[in-house]
Amino acid sequence: MEIRRLDHVALLVKDVERSRRFYVQLLAMEEHPRPSNFDFPGAWLRKGSAEIHLIGEDEPGRVAQVQPGGYSPDELSIGHVTHFAFEVADLEETRQYLQARDIPIVGGPRPRGDGVMQMYIRDPDGYIIEFFVWQK
Repeated sequence: MEIRRLDHVALLVKDVERSRRFYVQLLAMEEHPRPSNFDFPGAWLRKGSAEIHLIGEDEPGRVAQVQPGGYSPDELSIGHVTHFAFEVADLEETRQYLQARDIPIVGGPRPRGDGVMQMYIRDPDGYIIEFFVWQK
């Protein structure tokens, strides 16, 4: 078996529009069309080769049932949580950008131990997003 690349991450969300705004406005992802036979709420977003497929919950409370949560501050601070990651050009610039938009940093910035600095935020549904940069 040969895996060539990770194509996308799919997230079950409470409110597709709220999540779409978060990823489009905050992370500058671009929306692109979903297949026309999809008869459930959602949005497909892309930034470079990274894709996030938002899937709207069909029954209220379903996200709370499937979304891992309840992480302790210690787990968040070291990234010992379910998450996905974006490489950024400048971690300090990213931190300032997020804080200027009242997005709390829930972990880091901290060295990972292999030449990477990383930090974490939560999206509107509590999914953890890592931002990282390779140090020189």
